[in-house]
Amino acid sequence: MTGFGKSGFEINHKKVTVEIKSLNSKQADISTRIPSLYREKEMEIRKEISDRLVRGKIDFGIFIENLGENGNAVINEGVVKSYFSELSRISQGLSIPVNERLLQIVMRLPDTVKVTYETLEEEEWEILRKHIFLAFQETDLFRIREGKALEKDLRENLGTITRLLDEIAPYEQPRIENVRNRLTANLESLQLNGNIDANRFEQELIFYLERLDFNEEKVRLANHCVFFLETLEEAESNGKKLSFIAQEIGREINTIGSKANESNIQRIVVQMKDALERIKEQVLNIL
Repeated sequence: MTGFGKSGFEINHKKVTVEIKSLNSKQADISTRIPSLYREKEMEIRKEISDRLVRGKIDFGIFIENLGENGNAVINEGVVKSYFSELSRISQGLSIPVNERLLQIVMRLPDTVKVTYETLEEEEWEILRKHIFLAFQETDLFRIREGKALEKDLRENLGTITRLLDEIAPYEQPRIENVRNRLTANLESLQLNGNIDANRFEQELIFYLERLDFNEEKVRLANHCVFFLETLEEAESNGKKLSFIAQEIGREINTIGSKANESNIQRIVVQMKDALERIKEQVLNIL
């Protein structure tokens, strides 16, 4: 599910910001940006992300802003003086004037700037870990708000399916009568001069009409809709379960459509499929 969380703190003349962004994805796809100071904790951080956020395209970043005058890069004064002295001597020997450009040349030479690397102290790690969890909590709150809107949309689309299911009833009996009358009329048009076994014809007609009956599918579809709502109210993660139920709902709708043999019912089935497609798209966003 979509989510965003952020937290920050200041320590040792620097500002540290933790950001988490999560987008919809079927698997856990974790991307991290971690400064070298905290790199030793990357595996632990990744495990926490996987455990807390479960799945999604997750971007995790730690950003450091230096607030003091001191940085990690320090000019190596002794090396600079040595370079400058040697180059000045060579310049004088070649009768080349010594000016400020010489210092620019010196600063491009190796080892004139040395970088000092900080060591992560346990106290700083504990503070960072605390703020990582604060960012997790903010991401969870974002997801909860997103989930409530998602639940509302799912319930509305499922309500559309159950409402449309009730709208099928007025067309069921006329549909059977129309099929019976059409078959009878077609048989009479053959002009068989009474050479018809009426009992056999009635048996075949009943058999044919039974194949058009979709009352069982309607009952199963209604039960699947109830099961979907019950699963939606469960506390634990249930995205995959809801996806399976949606597949079963689709199977019953398709069967009703194939047995309908009536334009009004088929129109209703198309509307039910449209609502179900919206449900399937939204279910992909549920953990």
